[in-house]
Amino acid sequence: MAKTARFAIDITPLKKYRDFRYLWASGLISTLGSMITYVAIPFQIKEMTHSYMAVGLSGAVELVPLIVFGLYGGVLADAVDRKKMIWATEAAALLATTTLLINSMQMRPSLVLVYIVAGLFAAVDGMQRPSANAILPRLVGHADLPAASALLSLRSQVGVIAGPAIGGVIIASFTVSAGYGVDVITYIISLLLLWKVGSVPPNEKAEKPSLAALFAGLKYAVGRQDLLGTYLVDLAAMFFAMPNALFPFWADHLGAPWALGFLYAAGTVGAILMTLTSGWINTYRFHGRAITLAAIGWGAAIALAGIVHSLIWVLLLLAIAGASDMVSALFRSTLWNQTIPDELRGRLSGIELLSYSVGPLAGQLRAASIASATSLSFSVTSGGVICIVVVLLLASFLPKFRRYDVKTNEFAVAEREKRKSAEQINNFDESS
Repeated sequence: MAKTARFAIDITPLKKYRDFRYLWASGLISTLGSMITYVAIPFQIKEMTHSYMAVGLSGAVELVPLIVFGLYGGVLADAVDRKKMIWATEAAALLATTTLLINSMQMRPSLVLVYIVAGLFAAVDGMQRPSANAILPRLVGHADLPAASALLSLRSQVGVIAGPAIGGVIIASFTVSAGYGVDVITYIISLLLLWKVGSVPPNEKAEKPSLAALFAGLKYAVGRQDLLGTYLVDLAAMFFAMPNALFPFWADHLGAPWALGFLYAAGTVGAILMTLTSGWINTYRFHGRAITLAAIGWGAAIALAGIVHSLIWVLLLLAIAGASDMVSALFRSTLWNQTIPDELRGRLSGIELLSYSVGPLAGQLRAASIASATSLSFSVTSGGVICIVVVLLLASFLPKFRRYDVKTNEFAVAEREKRKSAEQINNFDESS
């Protein structure tokens, strides 16, 4: 029993921290709705155009807004109340989804408007995620950060697995409009829960929003090879081996158009199983090694999925890919949260956002372009193989990343001591 418990996910942060509970619940509801819209947008575009490139373009239009507003959102996350930033951007996303709902109910929905709103979603997401990521070390104790990161990953994966499945059923049984309508309702519930989270004002050392502050964050990230490795490895894995833009066509290719929601959810099945058994990450020291091996596992599973022609095998391999990606995500998140100073956390979260969001968006366009020029199978398999090669090259050129050890890394040690001192002072003040 003791050995089994060591692998079970640690739910201590949900028990100990009130604000973390409300933030977790709000994000779960919001993610469920957002994933319905995530399925609805490419489905609506496919039904309107029947074009690989048109679906892939929905990812391309998000790139520039995500880059610009992701970096700016990171600067703001260090200079404003992070809770208020999350609430404001959630409200903006509600307005965007309402626009999609109204557009979808027209006799002739505007394709251009769908692309515009997709770009707006990317801008809002870019503004929100740095604050959503940077807020965590302010809500839970340092020792609870790995467990809290795993719980946030579990929240995300539950939403990602249930959302597309629910969305697929709603869209197939009713209409795209019904899917957008459900998302609108989830945003309203999310906003009500977020309202209960306490304020999280900026760190007293935080810089005012400016280009100089942005460049200071970029300089810090580039100057740390261990951080740079987490960004580049994930960027390569997602760019070369992200097949999601092909799912609407892959379902038809497998002779199972009814399985579209399952294709979207399969990777998350593996991810959620990995998250539920993530207790071991608290004791594994070599984060760079774990991230590298996980990215290789992701690429290998995607490559194999492209050459099989059985729905069951494709779903199984996508689940294995999702499990591998989750190992990478958990260790990346832990490394970031345990080594980056709070006054830089927002700006670095903006950079993190680009590493794990730009890759998938650009990867969708890459996958669609290759599939259009060759075939769906070649696009998927070649991307997985290239992913493995590039990840191996990056690991070989970044030894500090490859050899990262949380027990001895200078930045991890410094943050650990800083948080320990701060907690001792707080405990002393409370006892006095």
